[in-house]
Amino acid sequence: MTDRRSFRAAAALLLALCAVSACSTERPAEEPAAAAAATAASADSAFAAVQERGKLAMGVDQNTSTHVFEDLPDGGRIVLQRDSVDAAGAATIRAHMTDIATLFARGDFSIPGMVHAQEVPGTKVMAAKRASITYVADTLPRGGEVRIRTADADAIKAIHEFLAFQRMDHRAMAHD
Repeated sequence: MTDRRSFRAAAALLLALCAVSACSTERPAEEPAAAAAATAASADSAFAAVQERGKLAMGVDQNTSTHVFEDLPDGGRIVLQRDSVDAAGAATIRAHMTDIATLFARGDFSIPGMVHAQEVPGTKVMAAKRASITYVADTLPRGGEVRIRTADADAIKAIHEFLAFQRMDHRAMAHD
């Protein structure tokens, strides 16, 4: 991120807006079908919010990009690529992946926290064990990836928790 203060200020504002919108008045009891529809709409709204916050953090539209969160025996990898040829978008992704690798190596998981509007599972352990985990950004044809490696069993478990949550909340794949 070229201007971290602006990003952090925007992230704080976005989180505050999310908190305010989550504080709604109680609704009357609904019929089961209506409750199911309301739950589905809420899930779609939550997913849309994750996508919007992700776009702010990553600089590209996630609806026209593919995310992959893959568990590997020694850690895992995070992949983000544009769905079509987009040189500017690919460059934006590569810069984001480089930033992510740098921040995660410092134990800073504020970006995923902002994108998901919560502490992401696994990040506390990953931050505590940062000295035993490596994060390497690399380029891919339409974007980039961060390869996460460790020999620490507890760190591997935390990385897998982190990636599983990401797959679920981004509705993403586990591998190419």
